[in-house]
Parts: sequence; C-alpha cells; structure tokens
Amino acid sequence: MNFRHLKYFIATAETGQVSRAANVLSISQSSVTTAIKDLEKTLGAALFQRSSHGMDLTQAGRQFLAASKEILEKVEAATKIIPNKTDVRGTISVAATYTVMGYFLPYHLDRLSQLHPDLNIQLHETNRESIEDGLISGRFDIAVLLTSNLHNSELDSETLLRSPRRLWVANGHKLARSGKVTFEEIANEDYIMLTLDEAAQTTMKYWSQTTFSPKTKLRTSSVEAVRSMVANGQGISILSDMVYRPWSLEGKRIDVLPTDIIPPTMDVGLAWTRNAEFTEPMNLLFNYFQLNKFRLM
Repeated sequence: MNFRHLKYFIATAETGQVSRAANVLSISQSSVTTAIKDLEKTLGAALFQRSSHGMDLTQAGRQFLAASKEILEKVEAATKIIPNKTDVRGTISVAATYTVMGYFLPYHLDRLSQLHPDLNIQLHETNRESIEDGLISGRFDIAVLLTSNLHNSELDSETLLRSPRRLWVANGHKLARSGKVTFEEIANEDYIMLTLDEAAQTTMKYWSQTTFSPKTKLRTSSVEAVRSMVANGQGISILSDMVYRPWSLEGKRIDVLPTDIIPPTMDVGLAWTRNAEFTEPMNLLFNYFQLNKFRLM
C-alpha cells in the first residue's frame, strides 16, 4: 500500500466512477482499477459495490475513506513544517454560501493563510442570489458556492468537487437490510427535508422524476437537526457525502445507503463574472484550488 493507492481510491470514492477518477487524475482507467484491486487484496475487504451506475462505497470503504484522508492530511501537515510561503499581497473579496462555509471552506482558509500570509481574504456568507448579484455588481471578486445550483449566463464557473447524495438512515434501520433502497420504499418512511442552500428545491426536482413523493415530517435549515432526527429513528433523508458524519450530537450512528435512482451530485466550485479581469489575488486563489482539486475535503 502506498500514497498513490490512497489518492486513486479517494478520487474514485469522490467521483463515483473509475472513468471519472482516471480523467480527474489524468491516468488510465486500468491504473485506477489495479490500485483499487491491490488495496482490496491487502485489506481483505471489498471497498466498493460495482454496478452499471458506478462505484458505491461499502461500509468498509466509507471507514477506509475517512482513514485515507486522515493519512494524506498528516502527510500534507508534515510538508508544511517548512511552508513554501509567498510574498503576494493584496485583498480579495470572497463570497460563500452557508453549506460551503460550514463544510468546505475552513480547511482551505487555514491552508491559504499559511501559504499566503499577506493575502487578505474578506469573507461574506450569503445565499446564491445575493452572491450572483454581488459578483455582477463588483461587490465580490469571486465566490465559492454550489455550482450545481448556478444558472446565470453572466457568470463563469469551475466545479471542484462533486459530492454524491445517498440515503441517511439510523443504524439498524430496516432499510439497511435491502442493499440498494428504492424510492418507493423511501416514500413509505417519514422524511426529514433539509431546506438549506436550496436543498429542498433540488430534492423535489429529482423526486419529480419518479412516481413517488417524500412523506415530509419536518422541514429544517439545520443539517445537525436532520442528523439528530435521522440518528434517533425519527425519519430518513437523502443528503450529500460532503455533509455526512457517522455520528449525531447524541452519539448515535447514521448509516448511508445507495438508492435505485441515483440523485444528482452536489457540486462545489468557484464562480466569477464572465470576462472579468483577474487580479493577482484572484489568480492565486483560483490556482490554489486547481492545484488541490483532487485532494479536496
């Protein structure tokens, strides 16, 4: 087992397909497939469930994903003992949506502050509509947001991470016994609907492609409320891997399951005004995310 194995495994887990992982890593599909097989042989456990739709993590795979990321984080931390700092100075106004600010940006803000200590990043947390208006009016230089929600012809964007959506259930839930869960089965259970960052609208879009509807018990803007309700057996929900944590605040476990119809991914990325002239701080931020694209949290 080596770091290359871990990087290939993480890329496959985050993209959900060997072909996408290979494209992202600029290597052959056979290299990715071989690395995963080597890992599974070394560990003595299947890390993925293969299907015509792609690669779904097994329970062992989810556990190994967390460990793999921790290993690579520690390696990266070791390389920062003597950080390669720049002398770039300047200010950049960065807007971010709530989910991105809570579950994606903090790690990268810390990394940026270490690499570029003289870069002044002014943060603004707000909703997508305000971000779009702010970019077009020049109030914000660049934004980090859910690009899967972005549909403004005056903006350009670059997706950095595609986070799969899966079904969340309490540990031991009856649906966990069936492998892939059908939307018909989900429709028979109480559903906890997240409303944060247009999650409810996105949810109803992919439900509308089925003949079923969620039996919504609670609508909430709090991910932690969804986590606790699900963990306590008060309902189930479909949310992205980026916001998934295996334990609720009460210490109860949450399991994730694949569904028969694969929901669209939650995509995170950068957005800026079309034809904008990039300043040095904007280029620095953009290049940082490009260079770290395949190690994103």
